[in-house]
Amino acid sequence: MPTKANDSGSRSVHPMDLLKERLLRILESIPPGSNIQYLDYPVYNNGGDLLIMKGAEAFFKANGIRVRGRYSVLDFPDGLRIPADQIIVLQGGGNFGDLYPTHQRFREKIVAAYPNNRIVILPQTIHYEDESAFDLAADVFNRHPDVHLYVRDPQSFETASRKFHRCKIGLSPDMAHQLWPIAPSSRPGKELLCFFRTDIEKTGYQDRMEQETGDYMDWGSLYNKVERKSISVIGRMLKKRGGALPMQAIWGKYSDYLVGKAIRTFSGYRHVRTSRLHGHILSCLLDQPNVLLDNSYGKNSNYFRTWTQEIASARMGETQ
Repeated sequence: MPTKANDSGSRSVHPMDLLKERLLRILESIPPGSNIQYLDYPVYNNGGDLLIMKGAEAFFKANGIRVRGRYSVLDFPDGLRIPADQIIVLQGGGNFGDLYPTHQRFREKIVAAYPNNRIVILPQTIHYEDESAFDLAADVFNRHPDVHLYVRDPQSFETASRKFHRCKIGLSPDMAHQLWPIAPSSRPGKELLCFFRTDIEKTGYQDRMEQETGDYMDWGSLYNKVERKSISVIGRMLKKRGGALPMQAIWGKYSDYLVGKAIRTFSGYRHVRTSRLHGHILSCLLDQPNVLLDNSYGKNSNYFRTWTQEIASARMGETQ
């Protein structure tokens, strides 16, 4: 619930309300009523990125921002003409850097190709293993006169400010907070969901935690074989472009279903322990008790210290 009574009977503001309100600062870069092109939306089975997308779309709707076009990395047409008065808005998340090169290359391609449009990158975490790759990205960004880059933690803010001298840098929580509050879809019938990473951001400490009694999942196992196949088919059809079916609209509806399944799954547990940042954020959106473990490079702990440590239902787990 968004508010609660304190001992004196007055109403106090829930920390999640404040995080949702903080997103309004993005309107300094995308004013209400703007016409935008929304690029790099996810067409894959990472439910965290789907929550970001749904939060971004809810933010646009709430603030009268008109989306004139939507494109993923799969169906963006080279040479697309975008009027200079339209703002290009790129998806937020945790893929700014060299761990996920497909999305970073696309981001740099857009910045280089549209020097006459304002470009806004929704809240990201920045992480580079290779400093030279960071320098190359900075070279592309610093040639553009009107890039607005939002980041999700002070460390990303400091590194972006050091490299991107020509960009406007802003600190903001994740776009998924726009979805607050989410009502649980059911009463919990199980005790513990261990929602743990199984990818390159997994830590050795997480391995030692995997002795607890609970149900173990990640985004890849939350969605079943048929659902993963459906995502793949939609992606292939988007990539072909120009077919008879409205694949963007179909993906919009199917991604609603996928997010709904995540909400239903999490709602079934009394407690969540997770090394997925959006396992933590989804639990907070549900006001569900959760413990967050760190990822391989500190993204989760940095986010928690910056934004969610005041939430009574959430805490940061041990990292040693």
